[in-house]
Amino acid sequence: MSFLPRLGRSRTQENGAGNGESPTPNIPGALRRGGNGGGNGARNGAGTGTNGANGGGGGLIDRTALKKQATEVPVSALGWLDERSGASPFLRGFMFRKVPKGTNWFYTLGSATMFAFVSQAITGVFLAMYYEPSPTGAYESVSYITNDVFLGELVRGMHRWGATVMVILIFLHMGRTFFFGAYKYPRELNWVIGVVLLVLTLAMGFTGYLLPFDQRSFWATVVGVNINASGPIIGPYLADFLRAGPEFGATTLPRFYSIHMLLIPGLLAALIGAHLYLVAKLGTTAPPWLKAEKRRELARTEI
Repeated sequence: MSFLPRLGRSRTQENGAGNGESPTPNIPGALRRGGNGGGNGARNGAGTGTNGANGGGGGLIDRTALKKQATEVPVSALGWLDERSGASPFLRGFMFRKVPKGTNWFYTLGSATMFAFVSQAITGVFLAMYYEPSPTGAYESVSYITNDVFLGELVRGMHRWGATVMVILIFLHMGRTFFFGAYKYPRELNWVIGVVLLVLTLAMGFTGYLLPFDQRSFWATVVGVNINASGPIIGPYLADFLRAGPEFGATTLPRFYSIHMLLIPGLLAALIGAHLYLVAKLGTTAPPWLKAEKRRELARTEI
């Protein structure tokens, strides 16, 4: 005689218990393999929506709701950042600014120069992981990067030729700005920043030329520093600063490396940020061959 409580037991369980069989538990319809709606919905992946509700699939996960929640996660994260940083007005004004008519591929030279700078920064970081800025180990470390490091020759080639490409692009960008008259009011400050960026780019190429520390780079740097020393007033002081003393010594290479790796890139990044801010604030200059359209009110007044 069974002493199990009879409450909540179905007729099937009672019959099974009376026949000497073990009673089957009361399994929900969504988990039954032989269920008419829930089992088929679970196997066929159709247990969502109206069919899942009609077929006993109320216990299944609603994929549509999960997908909607997953798409709301990045939106919530961006809203959280914007609420605390207030960057949306600046980004809206920077990304959705007005562009004058007649713009062409010449206007992409500035963006191409910035892309070259980013490429130089990334490849320079990877090269700095293996480079040794010492007179006794610089040449061996560069040889190790070129011959032994995985993709080292490719990264070094990108950095080496990227410097030449960046110099060419910044000269073309400055030439486009000059011939298009984009240096005039009210963009004089942006032109001055561009000139400083040009000088810093040349200085970064000059300081990086010594880093392989072979015969060609060493004597070429000696000639360049001596040319700087012949400048009026600040020339000798500038040469002593670059050499880290009156003559080339063991501290010259670390001085060039620190200038090339830390000082100049930091100044370039700060000035590029100021340059982009002024471009977004003042707008882009129209090509010189396009005449400015007068407002209808002014045209009626002249007539």
